[in-house]
Amino acid sequence: MAGAPALTTFTIDLPDQSAALALAGEAEVNLHRLEALTGASVVMRGLALSLRGLPPQLERAAGVVELLRPLWQEGQAVSSGDLQTVLAALDTGQGAAQQQLAKQVLVRSQGGRLLRPRTLKQQAYVEAIESHDLTLALGPAGSGKTFLAAVQAVKMLQERKVERLILTRPAVEAGERLGFLPGDLQQKVDPYLRPLYDALHALLGQERTSHLLDRNVIEVAPLAYMRGRTLRDAFVILDEAQNTTPTQMRMVLTRLGENSRMVVTGDPSQIDLPAHQRSGLIEAAQVLEGVEGVAICRLTAADVVRHPLVQRLVQAYALRDSTSSSNTH
Repeated sequence: MAGAPALTTFTIDLPDQSAALALAGEAEVNLHRLEALTGASVVMRGLALSLRGLPPQLERAAGVVELLRPLWQEGQAVSSGDLQTVLAALDTGQGAAQQQLAKQVLVRSQGGRLLRPRTLKQQAYVEAIESHDLTLALGPAGSGKTFLAAVQAVKMLQERKVERLILTRPAVEAGERLGFLPGDLQQKVDPYLRPLYDALHALLGQERTSHLLDRNVIEVAPLAYMRGRTLRDAFVILDEAQNTTPTQMRMVLTRLGENSRMVVTGDPSQIDLPAHQRSGLIEAAQVLEGVEGVAICRLTAADVVRHPLVQRLVQAYALRDSTSSSNTH
């Protein structure tokens, strides 16, 4: 009778304390997560990361650490989402592409973080924005749709490829009629555009963002205020586009002027329109498929890079929705 397979140990030397902290995470949460994902024992002593387990377990654990090297080697924090994304790439034979992805830096945030696409589909989305005048991005919460669009918008503004940024979003909860909310237009619109402000503050800082808003270099407006305008020399982001009607979508798409770029983002699973009302985003994704100059990117739960639980929540609701849909037919 053959004996049990022997456990083996593999050690990875880290360059400095900054790299060790970036890889281990707060209270070594990443090391515990790596153990749970691979089955290997993971222990950090000083600058030595010790992996112990069966050969297949060691291979997967070491593979994940190596693929994440471009992050932790620079002292850039590794998240639990990064571990899961990299392991999925490793298991599907896309490890080399994922490692190259970790080297693709878009910009540095105000806090010093190097911002980059975290999944291969996010990379394809960024490339689509760079090479198309109009990009539609459909995907669940946390998949990077809005944030990556904001990154590209700020980048083009800093490189003087556009003169201004225009951020818009349908205020569905107020029925696009903002009159009964207190305050001036900016105060009325702010609650609906907070995610866009958050992205700008991370990229430019609050003071710089406020300065550009005051100078109208960055313009924030509800979708209803786009009617009748031609948007020239601008990078336009239409966020939460699943809550546009087909008429609104057609209106905003035809506002695109000379030397402008537009990114339309939305989550088809979170439509807040009345039940009988068709989503303009879903219609546009069907109508514009294959049109020259238009890219349509579909992100999935696998591209969610927030807390790992968010990915599982998205998958659970998607399963419920698909089950409900099949039961109604």
